[in-house]
Amino acid sequence: MVIYGVALMSGCMIVGTFLGYLIGDLVGIDANVGGVGIAMLLLVILSKRLMDRDQLSKLAQNGIAFWSAMYIPIVVAMASIQNVVAAFSAGALAFIAGLGSVFAGFLLIRPIAALSRNGSAEDAPGEASGEVSGGVK
Repeated sequence: MVIYGVALMSGCMIVGTFLGYLIGDLVGIDANVGGVGIAMLLLVILSKRLMDRDQLSKLAQNGIAFWSAMYIPIVVAMASIQNVVAAFSAGALAFIAGLGSVFAGFLLIRPIAALSRNGSAEDAPGEASGEVSGGVK
């Protein structure tokens, strides 16, 4: 299961890295600017399109799901380490701005969770009317 979907993910990473360095060159920075994010977006878009057209086997879908679950937390952890180092070296304002965005994210957890609960009641038939799983009230 693990090896399925790796070719698609690798292709997206190569294209994303190339585009990230291209954007960096256009902006005048000798670095990859957003390449990993571009790769992740490509992976989501391509895998969704392939799934909609039934061109991805179930094993490939499971492999992509596995690598997505492994890939995103690792990338976020790597990016957060770089951002903390940059914030400390850039001064207090960058560090305070980073803390502010994290605090804002914490404040948004409850409203987003409430939206999720509201949407799940509509998705599950019978639960909104009080039916129990066996069809008995």
